[in-house]
Amino acid sequence: MTDFLTLPEAPRLTLENVTVPACLLGESGDLVRRAITIEAGRIVQGPGLPVDMKGAMVFPAFVDMHTHLDKGHIWARAPNPDGTFMGALTTVSADRTARWTAEDVRARMTFALKCAWAHGTRAIRTHLDSIPPQDGISFPVFREVQADWAGRMELQASCLIGCDMADMAGSFVRTADIVAESGGVLGMVTYPAPDLTERLHGFFRLATERGLHTDFHVDETGDASVATLREIARVVIETGFDAPVTVGHCCSLAVQPEAEALQTLDLVAKAGLNVVSLPMCNMYLQDRSTGRTPRWRGVTLVHEMKARGIPVAFASDNTRDPFYAYGDLDMIEVMREATRIAHLDHSGTDWVKAFLTTPAAACGFAAPSLAPGAPADLVICRARSWTELFARPQSDRIVIRAGRQIDRALPDYAELDALMEPS
Repeated sequence: MTDFLTLPEAPRLTLENVTVPACLLGESGDLVRRAITIEAGRIVQGPGLPVDMKGAMVFPAFVDMHTHLDKGHIWARAPNPDGTFMGALTTVSADRTARWTAEDVRARMTFALKCAWAHGTRAIRTHLDSIPPQDGISFPVFREVQADWAGRMELQASCLIGCDMADMAGSFVRTADIVAESGGVLGMVTYPAPDLTERLHGFFRLATERGLHTDFHVDETGDASVATLREIARVVIETGFDAPVTVGHCCSLAVQPEAEALQTLDLVAKAGLNVVSLPMCNMYLQDRSTGRTPRWRGVTLVHEMKARGIPVAFASDNTRDPFYAYGDLDMIEVMREATRIAHLDHSGTDWVKAFLTTPAAACGFAAPSLAPGAPADLVICRARSWTELFARPQSDRIVIRAGRQIDRALPDYAELDALMEPS
């Protein structure tokens, strides 16, 4: 190709000599060379106008299953004072109370989605802070944004509230109803508490009554004594809750005694839980102390999980807010950094599924595919191998949606300037 940034327009176009992960084609091995033909917005069999892609890597558009669109892009007005988890909690709480109107949340959500779209993401699950009255503000806004992006981005919302604040017979019932009205996911943050088991039973009862999937923030700490993941798995097994359950973070597993952590993972596998790791955010927050070099990466035991057949995915998490000062909802960045942080290299050839098919299955999104008949939603990178892919940010990637190359121009941060004035 003379110009990697543009593809010719044609009713039927064949991308010849592309590099594809074999696991995405249901084949064994690592990377293979193939041809992909696009017609009428879908992948089809047979030849079309040939374009030699010179080994460029091709992926289906990505799935980002754990984000916080409501928090995103507030750093300029609400920076984390010390980079710690507690600094993030208190800063976000103050900003939410003072600033999270419907207009503010909508503008920042839309900005974030423009970024994700330009980078090649096709489906997102976002957590929405749901301490009343915020649940009554953010969920209606989310439904409007979801409608605005219909046909371009599949969107789901999960409520987010600490288990200590979730009254299973009071205000949280109202939140669960709002979630159900939004076609959302019932979510909660678990902490060690004497009545955690009782609260989990109430939580799963509300989810069962409304037919909801569930998604937890779990053990996001370097305190080895925090082990609520084990209790979630036990309650799922005990109750027979059979809708999908996702657990995110699970950081404390990495600092617990090996035998204890692995026993927990055996329970997680038995319970059929889905796990999502957020390596960029957790490396930023975990083990941070002024004047002290961090001793661990914050990532959970993804290799041990995968060895037990536990579905493991990776996602963006926070974006330019007090929980993570950086990021842009770019799943290629997530894949590159997860590979480095969690040592996904030298450990199998199918980890790419953790950014595509595994999160799609966990959330119930349409499965990303390169098979004939699938939508022609593709991300194409000027890289012919994993080391070429991960060595550069792939800023010149091509994104194709419904068979057409999109404009990848990112929104200007200046669009948010009016929202960044001090309160």
